[in-house]
Amino acid sequence: MDFDSRSPVVVLAGGTGGAKLARGMADVAGDDLVVIANTGDDVEMYGAYVAPDPDLVTFWLADRIDERGWGLAGDTFHVMDGLRELGVDIWFNLGDRDLAYGVRRAELLAGGTRLTDAIAELVAALGVAATVLPMADEPVRTSVLSEDRWIPFQEFMVRERAAPPIADVRYDGAADASVTPEAASALANARAIIVGPSNPVISIGPILAVPGMAEALRDAPAPVVGVSPIVGGQVVKGPTEPFLQWAGVSLDASGIASFYGDLLDGLVADEPLDALAIPTLRADTLLGDPDARRRVATEVLAFAEGLR
Repeated sequence: MDFDSRSPVVVLAGGTGGAKLARGMADVAGDDLVVIANTGDDVEMYGAYVAPDPDLVTFWLADRIDERGWGLAGDTFHVMDGLRELGVDIWFNLGDRDLAYGVRRAELLAGGTRLTDAIAELVAALGVAATVLPMADEPVRTSVLSEDRWIPFQEFMVRERAAPPIADVRYDGAADASVTPEAASALANARAIIVGPSNPVISIGPILAVPGMAEALRDAPAPVVGVSPIVGGQVVKGPTEPFLQWAGVSLDASGIASFYGDLLDGLVADEPLDALAIPTLRADTLLGDPDARRRVATEVLAFAEGLR
């Protein structure tokens, strides 16, 4: 994947908010869209390598997302039902086709394929023209410390329903990971870099923990613009609030700006932003339908390009 001859629009994404913005950005940027997705949520189970955020982005870009907002439309769950009949504790529910993608990815990785190329195979199979990249080829895993026990992220989110108190967060393996050549090239040649309205701690935090990623953002010639995940003073979806509380970050645009610090050249949010020291755009950032996603993407991209 060579970005030297083009100027992509890069979106850093994890979770539903980032995936929805990426879908809107695909309508605006077309084939020039590159999504760098969080892989801190990845997990190996049922003989499959499951990559929730890269797959979530891919399903949204392919217009194959289901009504739950995270699986494949029309998928069945016969394998999960069969495992339950065998007495297996199924706390992580995975659709049959979703499972098939994970099994194929595990096979590719076992054979020496990079995660970047394994993800690219699924993206191509679903007919997605945009590029979806992992933040690193090496494994990075988010864990949450609660009541003296480190809990793997998927177990914390799914089995524990994100209910236990948060004492600490770590990104295991991040120190040994590195920015992929594809991600580095996309950032270096981008015309705009957007930090999606994702959970800063558990969706964007693992991406920034990869050595060289923050530096690549600071050194990028393109403006880096964040989109606040706070809408109407609240989190639209997911456990962003308790993770921000753990990080000592206020639940507003000022808190989001302080979390990212000097990585951002601008911020988009739906609240007054006069007090911030960086350029800002106040906009309706709800991403509830295709028109809204396209409108938000258009406004965010225009704002970012205006900062060049």
